[in-house]
Amino acid sequence: MKSLFLLCAFLVVSLSSCATPYSRSGMGLTGGVEAQMITNDTARISARGNGYTDRARITDFVLLKSAETALAGGFTHFSILNAADASRAGTITTPSSMTTHVYGSTAFSTYNPGSVETIIKPGQDVMVSFCKEGKEKCPGLPAAEIVQNLGPKYFPPNQQ
Repeated sequence: MKSLFLLCAFLVVSLSSCATPYSRSGMGLTGGVEAQMITNDTARISARGNGYTDRARITDFVLLKSAETALAGGFTHFSILNAADASRAGTITTPSSMTTHVYGSTAFSTYNPGSVETIIKPGQDVMVSFCKEGKEKCPGLPAAEIVQNLGPKYFPPNQQ
């Protein structure tokens, strides 16, 4: 029982490390997030995950990249104008197999049916508007607070 628990713990740790990492340098082979400025105060944020990535993680990526992009452009707040689901679905099919062993005049066959697994790779495309708080209150989410609250979740303290 103890070895089964250790095996399960190992699998959970191994699989969670396969989730798409947040990278400030853009998209990678396993996904990621990137920003593209559309106008001086509007950007498209695109985030993609792999089959081990949770949808909430992709939402965090969009919020964090929006906040980082706002701050890099000298803005204080951002608002999400619209969002589109960019998730992709794929399937993996494993073939069936049959093994027969003969012992004397008796044959034993083992049949393993194939399977079809659906894998969802979450993604989001979001249009974001930026603004600077001045004399009037700027609508939207405060970029500095988003970076302060979500940043530690994806970066060690020395990388922020």
